Amino acid sequence: MTPDVLNIASDLRLVRLDAPPVEAFSWYQDPETLWMVDGKREPYTPERLARMYDWLAERGELWYIEVRDKGASGSWRAVGDVTLCPSDLPIVIGEKDLRAHHVGRRVIGALCERARGLGWREVLVGEIYDWNVASQRCFSAAGFEPYERTERGARWRREL
Repeated sequence: MTPDVLNIASDLRLVRLDAPPVEAFSWYQDPETLWMVDGKREPYTPERLARMYDWLAERGELWYIEVRDKGASGSWRAVGDVTLCPSDLPIVIGEKDLRAHHVGRRVIGALCERARGLGWREVLVGEIYDWNVASQRCFSAAGFEPYERTERGARWRREL
């Protein structure tokens, strides 16, 4: 059973995605983000976003990524989403200012530990595009390696 919250650190956690956070729609409006995620630049409609989340939830554990704001309030805010599936580990850090700050690598590491606890022998990534160098670096730093070429990139895996 998927827990409601998966604490990664005092400043980072995953929350089971039962309903998309309000912030999610803006992540899927950004052409640069969409190019890295989908290899296309067309913004999502609310309906397409809902269909995507439904599709992901049917295939694995769907989470949104929260960071704790620095400051007096220390409130949590959603900054991305991730799904742990047997055949893929799609992740989006929707807030650009948090990219290259190891949020993705920490989330991926925590989900690899979750997969190990579930008895998985490996974690797979369906495809990382050749032009998505940031994702290649992130997954490489988390212990993944490419194992098979695709038309526009490669499939990656990490043995547990």
